[in-house]
Amino acid sequence: MADVDLTIASGEFVAVVGPSGCGKSTLLRILGGFEQPTAGTVEVGGTPVTGPGPDRGVVFQDHGLFSWLSVRENVAHGPARKKLPKAEVTALTDRFIAAVGLARFAGTYPGPLSGGMQQRVGIARVLANDPALLLMDEPFGALDALTRADLQAELKRIHVDTRTTGVFVTHSIEEAVFLADRVVVMTGGAAHGVPGHVQAIVPVDLPTGTSRHRRSAR
Repeated sequence: MADVDLTIASGEFVAVVGPSGCGKSTLLRILGGFEQPTAGTVEVGGTPVTGPGPDRGVVFQDHGLFSWLSVRENVAHGPARKKLPKAEVTALTDRFIAAVGLARFAGTYPGPLSGGMQQRVGIARVLANDPALLLMDEPFGALDALTRADLQAELKRIHVDTRTTGVFVTHSIEEAVFLADRVVVMTGGAAHGVPGHVQAIVPVDLPTGTSRHRRSAR
């Protein structure tokens, strides 16, 4: 990648789109602290990013749930490791399990859950850690169309409720427009003979509550 200059406001949700190999996932890994830029700096809340940290939560296509823990235990894992009071851990866990619509599955283990439900648990687990920045790398890419649409709506609602700052990588323009306040369009990459770079940053100026059909039709 080269010449990537991007500022994301607190509470903003930004989608990143572009062809395979243009650097979308690399950008996300740099934001997460899993890779270091060869030039330039990355800051979250004014603090330089030098490695992974609890201020950034990451959701990948592979939910990465602990198979030996129940839904409740998976979501509670992060807050419990922070040594929060037990009542606060319980409140956070209950809040985000309910937010993703899985309250009645709190005692269930990941194995019997559908792919969409497992991904919901993954999202709840990250949000329960109260990250300053939520990073999502094509988290719905492996799901069927109906489940994907349901989770897009769920994520949109959760963002409206929590105002967690988010960066969402996707190949889908429709998904990007539905979810984001702004869409970062990347291009280039090895296949094109030039470094991946930001081609445009497009604001999504659509009324809150616009239906999926109307959004995709405009």
